[in-house]
Amino acid sequence: MSQLVGGDGRTHIESRLMRESLQDRAVLSGTDSERDLQIFPDVTMVSIGGQSIFDRGKDAILPLVEELAQVKKRHKMVIGVGGGTRVRHTVALAIDLGLPVGGIAQLVGAMEELNAILLNALLAPHGSMPMQRDHFWDLPLYFDAGITPIAISVPPFHFWEPPPIEGALPMHGSDFGLFQLAEVLGMKQVIYVKDEDGLYDKDPKKHADAKLIEAIELDDLMKRMPTENILDEEMYRTWHEAKNLRRVTIVNGLKPGQLTRALDGEQVGTVITRSGKNEVRHV
Repeated sequence: MSQLVGGDGRTHIESRLMRESLQDRAVLSGTDSERDLQIFPDVTMVSIGGQSIFDRGKDAILPLVEELAQVKKRHKMVIGVGGGTRVRHTVALAIDLGLPVGGIAQLVGAMEELNAILLNALLAPHGSMPMQRDHFWDLPLYFDAGITPIAISVPPFHFWEPPPIEGALPMHGSDFGLFQLAEVLGMKQVIYVKDEDGLYDKDPKKHADAKLIEAIELDDLMKRMPTENILDEEMYRTWHEAKNLRRVTIVNGLKPGQLTRALDGEQVGTVITRSGKNEVRHV
């Protein structure tokens, strides 16, 4: 039973945080736990790139839809979609108009909703539904009914998007948003579906001698991060401080079967892992 404590002119509910500043670093380090509650440990987040897949039209989208329709019979998934070239056009216009970074982030999400509707129209006969941005409490209902939710990728910071370290573009893009969703909900893994075989040491579209990184630990990757990266670098930095997610895979969505193999746990594309130990950082 909770007890009330006084003596300093205030009344507290007895706890290890009473009378403490929640900005104190010693207090913060004392609140760390090994892991959070994993709400959906058997669910995979599947991210489908906007420019990588959607912008290529039916030759890229329809085979992937067929693969998703088959594999959803065996795997629980949340599908996230990017906005693609429309996002870049919209952001360029927003920058010309001088919109704040939070306004730009809001517009990016609106563009992604179009691809979510498009994908749902194709997957609807197999059981799918667009998900409202942060209606996570609906997910158990979708899974129980055999429905695959389709989410947009950009996190719902809206006008509260933090100022970027450099430039005017939001730091927290599509790759980060879906990682964060999977981390907070304690999902099994994230699979990023792109138009390359995985993560390379440099951009294979520009360099013929680029080498594929097939498997790597996150700590090792952070020490030699490629300057040209297929994923948002903010995602890697956040993952390094996270607790739940242990596996991120990057596959080529233009090659039928790669997504299925990744969902089945095979080594395909690039597999990035991290250990279960979460280091507490003291600054």
